[in-house]
Amino acid sequence: MLPLMTQVAPTRTQPISYFAPAKVNLGLSVRGLRADGFHELHTVMVPLGVGDDLQIQPAPTLTLTVEGANLPTDARNLVYRAARAYLDAAGLDTGVHLTLIKRLPLASGLGGGSSDAATTLMALARLFPAGLDLPTLALKLGADVPFFLIGQAAIAEGVGEILTPLPVPRVPLVLVNPGVEVSAADAYRWLDDEEEFSPALDIEGILAALTSGRPVPYLNALQAHVALRHPPVQEALKLLAEAGLRSPLMSGSGSTCYAIADNDDQAHDAARAIAQYRPDWWVQATQTL
Repeated sequence: MLPLMTQVAPTRTQPISYFAPAKVNLGLSVRGLRADGFHELHTVMVPLGVGDDLQIQPAPTLTLTVEGANLPTDARNLVYRAARAYLDAAGLDTGVHLTLIKRLPLASGLGGGSSDAATTLMALARLFPAGLDLPTLALKLGADVPFFLIGQAAIAEGVGEILTPLPVPRVPLVLVNPGVEVSAADAYRWLDDEEEFSPALDIEGILAALTSGRPVPYLNALQAHVALRHPPVQEALKLLAEAGLRSPLMSGSGSTCYAIADNDDQAHDAARAIAQYRPDWWVQATQTL
């Protein structure tokens, strides 16, 4: 379900605001390279309590404003493309004005762009109900976009489009982005060059360890090659461990890394310490939703 922040009837002067959550991958296994050139994945994706904000209001034409990041506001932007796809599929000749407030770092492995796009689709479905197949529209925008439609943790397989909802406990954690942008295409290419594919994740073991205080038996198949080429990623993982947090891991194709805390206080204390040590980095204490 899309979290509605401000329940106000849409007018030209009063936009409706929505929250677009980030995600982390509680493990990412790349099983192999498919004949179509895509990768067979096995991962657990979990929405978080941090993310971007999106404001939407009816307008004569489709326009987009971005605050907090230097991003294009035309068809090069995934939010704009999502809105265009919905309006065209619904056969609408009206438009909307969208304001995207970026709070997440770019190209960071947190799914910010995909979440923004999914939130756009759901917002337009509320504003202009048309009975459209949102998952199909979402998949055309990107492999991660359908995940953000379901509003909860899920096992993702295939290229990420085969989703099985999964009950994941609320877990406090700390996110650290060391300020480097990582191309997902590069991350997968580096893995392909070595053909270092991995087995399926131990889902039951991951769930059992999340709240038990034990190390979490997950892996990220992309992490070693990304960290080798981007040393700040390795430093981020090291700082998370030195802060007393559990099971540091890179999320997605990076460069954001995270680790699990025993409680909210530990998460906030660790985040504060890391931020003081590396004030140029993006550091957040948050929790799974």
